[in-house]
Amino acid sequence: MNKAKTLKRRLGNPKPFLECVLHSEGTSELRTRFLSVAWDTDDIPYQVSVNPNLKWTDINWRRVEKNVFKLQKLIYRASSRGEIRKMRKYQRLLTKSYYARLLAVRRVTQVDPGKKTAGIDGIKNLPPMQRFNLVNLLNSRYLKASPTRRVWIPKPGKDEKRPLGIPTMYDRALQALVKLGMEPEWEARFEPNSYGFRPGRSTHDAIAAIYFSINKKPKYVLDADISKCFDRINHDALMEKVGRTPYRRLIKQWLKSGVFDKKQFLDTVEGTPQSGVISPLLANIALHGMEERLMEFAKSIDMKDHRGYQKCWQNKVKSLSLIRYADDFVILHEDIKVVLQAKTVIQEWLNQVGLELKPEKTKIAHTLQEYEGNKPGFDFLGFTIRQWKVKSTEQGFKTLIKPSTKSIKTHYRKLVEICNRYKTAPTKAIIAKLNPIIKGWANYFSTVVSKKAFSKMDNHFWKRLWRWASRRHPNKSAKWVKKKYFPKVKETRNWVLNDGEYILNLHSDVSIERHIKVKGNKSPYDGDWTYWSSRIGKHPGVRKEVTTLLKQQKNKCAFCGLTFGPTDLMEVDHIKPRSTGGDNTIKNKQLLHRHCHDSKTAFQ
Repeated sequence: MNKAKTLKRRLGNPKPFLECVLHSEGTSELRTRFLSVAWDTDDIPYQVSVNPNLKWTDINWRRVEKNVFKLQKLIYRASSRGEIRKMRKYQRLLTKSYYARLLAVRRVTQVDPGKKTAGIDGIKNLPPMQRFNLVNLLNSRYLKASPTRRVWIPKPGKDEKRPLGIPTMYDRALQALVKLGMEPEWEARFEPNSYGFRPGRSTHDAIAAIYFSINKKPKYVLDADISKCFDRINHDALMEKVGRTPYRRLIKQWLKSGVFDKKQFLDTVEGTPQSGVISPLLANIALHGMEERLMEFAKSIDMKDHRGYQKCWQNKVKSLSLIRYADDFVILHEDIKVVLQAKTVIQEWLNQVGLELKPEKTKIAHTLQEYEGNKPGFDFLGFTIRQWKVKSTEQGFKTLIKPSTKSIKTHYRKLVEICNRYKTAPTKAIIAKLNPIIKGWANYFSTVVSKKAFSKMDNHFWKRLWRWASRRHPNKSAKWVKKKYFPKVKETRNWVLNDGEYILNLHSDVSIERHIKVKGNKSPYDGDWTYWSSRIGKHPGVRKEVTTLLKQQKNKCAFCGLTFGPTDLMEVDHIKPRSTGGDNTIKNKQLLHRHCHDSKTAFQ
């Protein structure tokens, strides 16, 4: 039994999963049933002999998440204090932890939207028993990284395509495990105005940061985009930033693993594979330091007060703003000369990591007036940010943020395409297809001045729906078409597409609520769960139904009892399924994690 205890310590003490096996069987039997890894020749991946009594649904995920989060908090705290040796120790401990391996496998097999996309191994779905096998495989000596599978997807509104690199299931799980240890370290180090691909931060935080930068004073803006950011990152510069981490060798393998494009192998000499679990984090690490370099430059700019004296360096730094979301960023300052100098400084800094600005997407404008033929304002992340001259305010202008014209046109085209595709489908089917798209788009822009845009969109789209309904019945009168497709429903306004039971959502039904920007350097790993759980219900991407359920459940999952985190995927579940007579009211609904929803459905 001493050998069994030693084995448990090596596994990170997976007590709840091995207890039943250790109690009933000897250590040698445990090794053969639970730990021996053997590849199968019948194309069954990660095949090992596992105790058939163990079930994926029996795992105590509450305990798993709590234990992993405790380690992540320790990593974050050590990194923020500069205690490097202690941080590395915690990272190695987390990588060996059975709990962390379970979370990594759950993410790539149950949570990620691309969980059913196969790499070169052809595996796109793992049944529960093979998930256990993959967990155990992550504890063995790490296998050499496999090449990624190249997939080309079209860019929206363009003829060119974006290359994706799909790793194998094993590499995805290992990348998820490494990310669990690396993300807290870098969250303690990342710059405050970096918002893309980071937990607890969103596009709305970036837009709010821009608003606070310009709402008191009009400024010139450099609206820039980095050309092929993911594909051109210099590997040596990236590895130098990564430093002497326990994950260094693995990261280098993933960068140099190569790709298979149409059965042809290609070496990767630069860039990180898009669609990899760890790629967004690596891209943020590569771009880390941009804001710091700009603030160094800001200290040397020529800024004088009304008496002709140079301003202090603190005021110079405050006057220059850089807001970055992934590879898109803006630089704001009231002096055009400073903006032009800042552009040169940033271009030189980007050259050090093998990147450059994209000329066709990089322009300089002014928030209030025209500049060199460019209209006032600029577009960023789907929003149009502009100032207007008014006499009713002290500053003489007002700052308005609205959905961009491009976003409105793209959204309308998407709705029209669905109408064209569902020409003969039942009303219920087209409503089910349109509602999520309308809700998602309206929620995204519900934090800015969008009421007029929502009303216009509803008006234009209603005309398109009327044509859709009329063409289905060319021999029927308008009165008949209205009665069939637009009947009046209680507690709703007239002329809304419905079939008596299913009703089309309207953009104008979404209320406008201002987004509260995330505080400075706050991170979900700082342990302030009161702050982060309260932000979930206020996020613009959260529907009103979800917000109501969050309040009722006190921000906790109804299945596992864990508090919802800022990065958790939530799904609404019917307590009594509609197939068995359950209704669609809020009383018959509960909010669950996506993986908890899968587990609950499996039990039924």
